[in-house]
Amino acid sequence: MIHVQNLTRAFGRVTALDGVSWIARPGEITCLLGPNGAGKTTTVEIAEGLQRADGGSVQVLGTDPWRADAAHRARVGVMLQDGGLPQSVKPVSLLRHLASFYAAPADVAELTGELGIDEFAGTTVRRLSGGQRQRVALAAALVGRPEVLFLDEPTAGLDPHVRRTVWDLVTCTATAGATVVVTTHSFEEAERLADHLVIMAAGRTVAEGSTSEVAGSGTLESAYFEHTDGERA
Repeated sequence: MIHVQNLTRAFGRVTALDGVSWIARPGEITCLLGPNGAGKTTTVEIAEGLQRADGGSVQVLGTDPWRADAAHRARVGVMLQDGGLPQSVKPVSLLRHLASFYAAPADVAELTGELGIDEFAGTTVRRLSGGQRQRVALAAALVGRPEVLFLDEPTAGLDPHVRRTVWDLVTCTATAGATVVVTTHSFEEAERLADHLVIMAAGRTVAEGSTSEVAGSGTLESAYFEHTDGERA
């Protein structure tokens, strides 16, 4: 479903990506694990069609996302790290509006109930806490029943109970056949979610495989520090 090959991206003299390669398969959760500045967000934004690579290639659903049409984009769900939500609307109104663009959307009432959005349904997005915005952004990414789902640090700022709910929703989405890509710097999250693990550091892919393949006989955390030369998230 997703094939990233020798991806490069620079911002002036700063190299953000230096030959990144990885794949993501249908029905699996691929976690991009790495410290801040590893290039995770830049990579997924290129795969989402929000940035253009300087070199290399990306194929999502058989298409270059930078050149993708509206029909392609309707098959892809995106949760940005900063939310990217309009500020003056209330969560349920926003989700119902988004659902109206799809032929067979998810049940908005079911999504808001599972994520606890009903608790603050009468508050505009502008006045929500960071964790509440995360929940609305996740619901917005899921409402179109995407075939490919990109989640950039989806549980940042969430309490442990809501975090587990999010993990369950993400797992169910993959089980239903979607290709899911999650960026994280949490070992716990990677161990809980990943069918396929990509460790990134300094704009490069330094390890890729199942969590057991990457970790070998040790823990994921020890494998991470081994592959990233002790660079801490």
